[in-house]
Amino acid sequence: MGKRPGHCYRDCDRPPYTRKRYIYRRPTNKITSFDMGNPSGDFKAKLSLIGLERCQIRHQALEAARIASNRLMMRNVGRQNYHLRVRVKPFHFLRENKMISGAGADRIQDGMRLAFGKVIGIAARIKPKQPIISIRCDNKHIKQAQQALKRAAPKLPTPCKIIFDKIDSKLKQSMGYGF
Repeated sequence: MGKRPGHCYRDCDRPPYTRKRYIYRRPTNKITSFDMGNPSGDFKAKLSLIGLERCQIRHQALEAARIASNRLMMRNVGRQNYHLRVRVKPFHFLRENKMISGAGADRIQDGMRLAFGKVIGIAARIKPKQPIISIRCDNKHIKQAQQALKRAAPKLPTPCKIIFDKIDSKLKQSMGYGF
């Protein structure tokens, strides 16, 4: 039996569950690295992808977004010219109470009320306007960083927006920002 779709676990409908005491087989985190590129570099600009709604993001979705944005930055800019960081970490355990499915399953099994269920994955909980992925780069690579974050946004279950956390004042004026 395959995995259920991500929209089944998008809503924060129950309290966060992080207790490891009752979980015997913890799923491994799919995110292989939270920092990519050159973490010690001195970069002028910083862009972030923020989520606009409160939701849960499964670790598979975070890994897909990381791969999409990192691949574009590495091909177009080079490994030493950017620093990409995944800013959220999955700690919340997702549980599922498996039921019999098929023809006539509703007459055979009703299920237990408030059943605990088995752990099937982990997710990161985000609040509105919380940064999910950040990219630091030089001023000449801002367009590539924006494109990389645009590629990561469809992989996440929340509407996203790209914001500038840090930008050079001369670049602000040339891009048309009046502040």
